[in-house]
Amino acid sequence: MPCDHTSTVADIVVQPPQSATWQVHLDRSMWVGGVRGLMLQALHPLAMLGVWQNSNFQADPFGRLRRTADFVGRVTFGTPEEAAEIGRRVRALHRGLRITDPATGRTHRVDDPELLLWVHCAEVSSYLEVARRGGLGLTGRQADRYLAEQRASAAYVGLHLDDVPGSRAELDAYFERVRPSLRVTEEAASTVRFLLWPRLPRELRLLSPARPGYFPFGALCYYTLPRWARRMYGVLPEVPRGAVTAGLQAFRFALNSLPEHLHDRAFMPSTRQMLSDSRSRLGAAGYDVSRGLKGLTDPRRWPKAPAT
Repeated sequence: MPCDHTSTVADIVVQPPQSATWQVHLDRSMWVGGVRGLMLQALHPLAMLGVWQNSNFQADPFGRLRRTADFVGRVTFGTPEEAAEIGRRVRALHRGLRITDPATGRTHRVDDPELLLWVHCAEVSSYLEVARRGGLGLTGRQADRYLAEQRASAAYVGLHLDDVPGSRAELDAYFERVRPSLRVTEEAASTVRFLLWPRLPRELRLLSPARPGYFPFGALCYYTLPRWARRMYGVLPEVPRGAVTAGLQAFRFALNSLPEHLHDRAFMPSTRQMLSDSRSRLGAAGYDVSRGLKGLTDPRRWPKAPAT
């Protein structure tokens, strides 16, 4: 059996190949999980206002998704220094942003811990649920380990580790606590409709003839939402759960079959460079990266002796 290299690769990547995070974040179902996370986040009125008032989300939805992917990538596959740097940038950005609630006239900070916690929980629950439902074979213990590992990611945006759910039971309890404060605002409804049928950014306008092909993807993201969230939105008619699961499994299989160099073209150039640097560091440490980072989900590709 390969030995545990956690302590020896700590300076190479934030989350080592044997982590549960590595398994989830390299799964291509993350694209569904990312959009599902946006749909779920929109149900928090104040969090939705924060996006509405402080971003160009509707003008560049793919840009936001790619920036999120960059953050997730750096706090997973980047060096501790890269993760710390992007954490500093995100915290500095949030520190200067405010949300005005038109219903009360009150002004709120974007970096309010409750808002940051909601965004974090909506994201990680989406990544985990979609990956497992799509066929990633994580046990319940591994799923709990993933959530525990993600506390570190939450710390990069300014949350305290002890305030972040670290297991499925804690996450379920959190959602039960916060659900009474959720509702479908005008902005939330508009966001979900937009995510089902987005306006393509200027650089992708040549793909407009293929735009109708996006709707099945958007619908798949919507149908993977918790039943209570779909009931709140009521945007699409209900379909059999088995059909959604089958569609998710087919999507996951298709994207996981893509060579890594083709799949990674969806990321920003800086993200691609970070992933390339990660592959190089791991290769130099004795990991077999001939099948890319995704290949390292197989323990047989880890070094036989501790990496140095």
